[in-house]
Amino acid sequence: MELTLDTLQETLKAWNGCALANGANPVLGEGNPHAEVMFIGEAPGKREDEMQRPFVGQAGKLLDELLASIGFARKDVYISNVVKYRPPENRDPTDEEKAQCMPWLMLEIALIKPKVIVPLGRHALGHFFSKLSITNAHGTAQKLTDSITVFPIYHPAAALHNGGLRGDLFQDFANLKAFLDSQTA
Repeated sequence: MELTLDTLQETLKAWNGCALANGANPVLGEGNPHAEVMFIGEAPGKREDEMQRPFVGQAGKLLDELLASIGFARKDVYISNVVKYRPPENRDPTDEEKAQCMPWLMLEIALIKPKVIVPLGRHALGHFFSKLSITNAHGTAQKLTDSITVFPIYHPAAALHNGGLRGDLFQDFANLKAFLDSQTA
């Protein structure tokens, strides 16, 4: 069987290799399967679990606004999460839960083949650069491989809890746009 995003989605629905799968819906990423830019969040929230789509709650609305601020829409990018199931009470995912779900994210990355990965927040950033802090790294390009750049940005939910970060988020997206433009120039 050829591995595609559709077959990955179907396989994830049948998977129970993570305790979070009991009582939660699987939420695989969505968007342009040929996207050059892939956004990766932490884990689905309540709304995402209900709709089985990433970033459809309040943080998703802000993400849509941030994308629009640089001339993008969801159809232009791919959006996913490290953890594929909602943690109870919206708590942070554990290291074990992140490790259990990581193969799914790595398969998504392998299928999408993005040139730029945008980890949204510390949980997503920690997978790519465990020693970097989101506070110090946000809004700047980090070389992962010869063909992939990681561009960390605060998670949109952070700005919903701390309004002072909203300006930083818009500036980070402006920096991302400038970086992307510099790569095609």
